[in-house]
Amino acid sequence: MYTINSKPTTYTYTCTHKYTTQVPQAAGAAYAAKRMGTNAVVVTYFGEGAASEGDFHPAMNFAATLHCPVVFFCRNNGYAISTPVKDQYAGDGIISRAEGYGMASIRVDGNCVLAVQKVTKMAREYALQNSKPVLIEAMSYRQGHHSTSDDSTRYRDIEEIEHWKNDCHPITRLRKFMEDRHWWNNDLEKELRANERRLVLEAVREGEDKAKPEPLTNLFEDVYDTIPPHIMEQQHELTEHMALYPDDYNIDEH
Repeated sequence: MYTINSKPTTYTYTCTHKYTTQVPQAAGAAYAAKRMGTNAVVVTYFGEGAASEGDFHPAMNFAATLHCPVVFFCRNNGYAISTPVKDQYAGDGIISRAEGYGMASIRVDGNCVLAVQKVTKMAREYALQNSKPVLIEAMSYRQGHHSTSDDSTRYRDIEEIEHWKNDCHPITRLRKFMEDRHWWNNDLEKELRANERRLVLEAVREGEDKAKPEPLTNLFEDVYDTIPPHIMEQQHELTEHMALYPDDYNIDEH
């Protein structure tokens, strides 16, 4: 989940592990930003499968009724793990739900970088100016497997995957668009890849050279500005427990 601020600083929040929980959190963050008068817009990203979860409805309803400046960005890529959209909903995608909440919405070609950029900018401006939520549905396709434990060829044809990968890939489309206007070529591509590889390797070396963080301290200090008593008590209990069993908790190895 991310917060887009109208100031140069952009605040980024880590994603929660359980999918869809970031959606009501975004509504809450937007409501808090509104109450504090920070002139900010919150945007959260999720798939169409997340829109089938129970957290989706209260997030939409709270955002709409409380007039929260939040952009709900739904990536409809055709599959919720192995469940195709035909088994997820019978209506017109996710965007049709916005009307029931009294929420502005827009559908966009999710494989067109320029279209997505323009629509997101429009949604942000609308949410900021009107202090109201917006739902974006970006129609796309998940070209890869859902995870390392997933084999998507078990529930969809290889020909289908290859079609989207070869003919509809957003990077390929953008590159062709730029090449047609003589904004890009193979030489620039090679130069970019070489430069990015160098930057990545430099970042890896820099990260490896840094001292290890203090695991117990960071574990408890990454949520609250001022650590509340019950968290301090948990930290104390864990420290004592690990001191009793040092052989089982060798944190120097991690």
